[in-house]
Amino acid sequence: MPPPSTGVVGSLEARKPAESRRWLKRRVPREQLTQLAPRPPRPKPFGALDFPDRVRRVVRAWWAWLGAAIVLQAGGHWGYAIAAGAVAFFQYHTGAETHPAVYPLGAELDVDSMEFQNTIEGVTGMQFVAGNHVTIHNNGDEFYPAMLDAIESAQRSITMEQYIYWDGEVGRRFAEAFADKARQGVEVKLLLDAIGSATLGTEIFRILADGGCQLAWFRPIHWYTLHRANRRDHRKSLIVDGRIAFTGGAGLADQWLGAAADEREWRDIQVAITGPAALAQQSGFALNWLETTGEILSGERFFPEPRSETGEDGGVRVLTILSSPALGAGSVGTMYLAAVQCAKRELLIANPYFIPDARVIDMLAAARGRGVAVRLMVAGEHIDAWWARHNGVRLYGRLLEAGVEIYEFRPTMLHQKTMLVDGVWATIGTANFDNRSFAMNEETNLCFHDGTIAEELRAIFTSDLQRCERIDFAAWRRRGLWQRIQEQCASLLEDQI
Repeated sequence: MPPPSTGVVGSLEARKPAESRRWLKRRVPREQLTQLAPRPPRPKPFGALDFPDRVRRVVRAWWAWLGAAIVLQAGGHWGYAIAAGAVAFFQYHTGAETHPAVYPLGAELDVDSMEFQNTIEGVTGMQFVAGNHVTIHNNGDEFYPAMLDAIESAQRSITMEQYIYWDGEVGRRFAEAFADKARQGVEVKLLLDAIGSATLGTEIFRILADGGCQLAWFRPIHWYTLHRANRRDHRKSLIVDGRIAFTGGAGLADQWLGAAADEREWRDIQVAITGPAALAQQSGFALNWLETTGEILSGERFFPEPRSETGEDGGVRVLTILSSPALGAGSVGTMYLAAVQCAKRELLIANPYFIPDARVIDMLAAARGRGVAVRLMVAGEHIDAWWARHNGVRLYGRLLEAGVEIYEFRPTMLHQKTMLVDGVWATIGTANFDNRSFAMNEETNLCFHDGTIAEELRAIFTSDLQRCERIDFAAWRRRGLWQRIQEQCASLLEDQI
């Protein structure tokens, strides 16, 4: 039997409260549970809500509909109570918090500085990787042949993470290419979003299955998975042998064929990365493949030893942002908002679904206030989503009043997602400039701090401007009553776009 404790140690043990009663002791003052202590000085936050925004927020709140259901049930109105309860159920499972960044950056950063690059690496959790060759492909006539050539060159593995894979000429051509390589012994794994690729079709599925390709569906909808049903995989990555990777706005569907000559040929951009940075997109695929199938990808065929694909110049440094709602704050949204706030001279954004919330509008207005030329290129009348179109037009007024130039692409659906800041910082990827991409979707964006790529993107943006119509503030204010009614109806779905 050990001797009893003595001295200081024994005294401390004697005063130690019993473990079973420790939870009764309050250790942290109540006010410190919800705020920083001591409270730091805060600048004025971005995104103050006006009255209509507050009303829309209440209408979209699940608890408001649940309260209405309880009141209606108490009054004996069972039919209305059930309907209100169903809406509450839907809102609870589909709602999402908006991006949390509301305070201005504390430091005066320049996007051309290492300090800015280090900041983006820190807040996104990704690193710049050197030694890459980068090619920008415009429209389906350029990027589909390049993607098919890469598939044909595959020696060990082909992986694809895709939001849109639809039945049609493009879908069948890619299915045949995947199947041919699988028959040659190349491991082919395809991860498709269960909502975005729901129209894949039996013919394409049969081609893939007969060829020996492995296909998995990301988050199919079941009654027991409704809590995650609204979190979709919006990535569009094709990775060959872990060394070549494509991403951008385009899925695999016939509307991307052509060169954006008319409304049947969508305007889009894809980027090909050859080099070590391709492994980042492979990592994104591997994580979602693991979640979906339970299989861990391993070995040289998926993760080869990184090697530079360039000469003595070191190639292009690439930062790959893998954004996910599982992380809480979408990393792509953090990058966008930081870059907007750090712009000093010029901000060029091309995005089909540009639906900024009050915070982003304040940030763009602040950029104009410090002399930044802000130009937005968005989809025009050929947009594929009614609610996205009306939500975007509804917000034109605040942006135009701040001095932002808005251009609508007229010939066809504009679908690329690019941003260029001060001629040095560029990003291309899958993320739209809206709450869904910032807070609810799996997204991939590539970032470059490279003058050559920035110059190429600026030339592309300038060329596309020639096919746009600039929005006039006076004309926007004269839009009709029916247009305004549609905008207010669409605003109820703002968080879902």
